[in-house]
Amino acid sequence: MISLAERIDALLPQTQCTRCGYDGCRPYAEAIAEADAPINRCPPGGAAGVARLAALLGQPVVDLDPACGVEAPRRIAHIDPSVCIGCTKCIAACPVDAIVGAARRMHTVIPELCSGCERCLPPCPVDCIALAPSPQWPGWTDDDAQAARERHERRGQRLARERLELDRRMERRAQGKLARLHEEPPDAGTERKRRVIEAAIRRARERLAARTGTAS
Repeated sequence: MISLAERIDALLPQTQCTRCGYDGCRPYAEAIAEADAPINRCPPGGAAGVARLAALLGQPVVDLDPACGVEAPRRIAHIDPSVCIGCTKCIAACPVDAIVGAARRMHTVIPELCSGCERCLPPCPVDCIALAPSPQWPGWTDDDAQAARERHERRGQRLARERLELDRRMERRAQGKLARLHEEPPDAGTERKRRVIEAAIRRARERLAARTGTAS
């Protein structure tokens, strides 16, 4: 059975812009389902989005909350190749994997994937990203939203795997340091190092347990 939060999420535009005050569309949908958030905090969804949510929930249609921004035509991010330094910060910020590139190489935006969320703007250290309307990609459709949701979910899964592997590498590194420490003459210094390393191993195991749902 589809939950109310899932039904609400299906009506949101999946731009993942966070202007609603939540970390993405799904957390906002869950807050609406729990009656912890109003239905008018999504500028990308606009008035039509509010009306869809109101119809689903049997609530009156209300104006968009101006504190969250205003409804506007879709805009596409563009990166100035003459200024881009290849820092990858915009790639890390993009919630729908619409930016491609490599470290120290120029990045570019895939226009048909860009939701115009603006989350790539603040982290750019050289201010080389601008958003502008695109005649070729004027609107954000339900099909775009579904594709963006899938990319966002795959991105989350990829980041979770990367964090898990990082925790495992840190635990292995700490275990190696602890093994080498046993070869040193015991004194106050080595005892302090041992406690620090063992604490690091415990933290790494706790993070692993939390990520995998297993006992540490």
